[in-house]
Amino acid sequence: MKAVQFEKFGSAAETLEQVNLSIPEIKPDEVLVRLYTSGINPSDTKKRSGAFPNLLDSGPIIPHSDGAGVIENVGEEIDKKRIGERVFVYQAQHNRRMGTAAQYVAISASRAPKLPDSASFEEGACIGIPIMTAHRCVFATGDVKNQNLLITGGAGRVASYAIQWAKHAGAKVFTTASNPLDADFCLEMGAEHVINHRNSSWGAELDNLCGDKKIDHVIDCEFGANLMNVLQCIRTGGVISTYGSTLDASPTIPFRDMMFKDLTIRMIIVYDMPESAKIDAVRDTQEMLYQDSFQHRIRTFPLEEISQAHALVEEGGGGCVVLNVD
Repeated sequence: MKAVQFEKFGSAAETLEQVNLSIPEIKPDEVLVRLYTSGINPSDTKKRSGAFPNLLDSGPIIPHSDGAGVIENVGEEIDKKRIGERVFVYQAQHNRRMGTAAQYVAISASRAPKLPDSASFEEGACIGIPIMTAHRCVFATGDVKNQNLLITGGAGRVASYAIQWAKHAGAKVFTTASNPLDADFCLEMGAEHVINHRNSSWGAELDNLCGDKKIDHVIDCEFGANLMNVLQCIRTGGVISTYGSTLDASPTIPFRDMMFKDLTIRMIIVYDMPESAKIDAVRDTQEMLYQDSFQHRIRTFPLEEISQAHALVEEGGGGCVVLNVD
């Protein structure tokens, strides 16, 4: 099978190489998926760059956790009726060497749920990390109907889906963006108000906009960098769900201010979500896909241009980046 792997850390151009490998064998609880797309996320580029020094100890890595395709074979514990089923794949390269940057992947059947016919394989490759992370951020603490939600960096791949989840659930959505193009995109996704986060006092601006009803729940892509502004607009007893803090990886916590606001801080990482949360996210995602309710912003590349695709993800542009695997 055609695949891409890396056996050293560094830039995409220096490390990613196209190879021909044997089709993987399946275990009793696994399915063999013929992949047609592979999603690239920031965690994939960080792994390739060396963020996890022991990653290569067991051998070369086929990168990427997300993808979509068709089941071609099943292990002896899996119903043969699943052969031919369109699926999306998630967590393929989590604690494993074999990800989705290949024509085939053997993976636990539970990590290859049905992809509705209404969804393309490109859309299927956006589900694992972006859509499921967004679902957990929005719903981990319960129903958000009639709440004021702030979703920072609204044009980002996770945040844009968080806007849609929150809007679908009946929340009033506020978000931040840095330019008019991204602001318009956030409004298209369902945000009601967009604040420019280039303004150093955007938290006070949002607080004035909210009036007496402050922000109930913040979904934050940059916890450390945004914290002081968030504290200006979140209500006492509010919740911060955060899935990143790249700009300030070791933030200073104003403990007293946060304690007297009785805040709940929830750190979100899709790989370690409770299994029940993954099941809920998959079920709700499938329902949204059946209804064709998601809007997507997807950039596609052929597998042969994987280095350029990685570079685009590292530049931090909004939307999902997907490889077509032929």
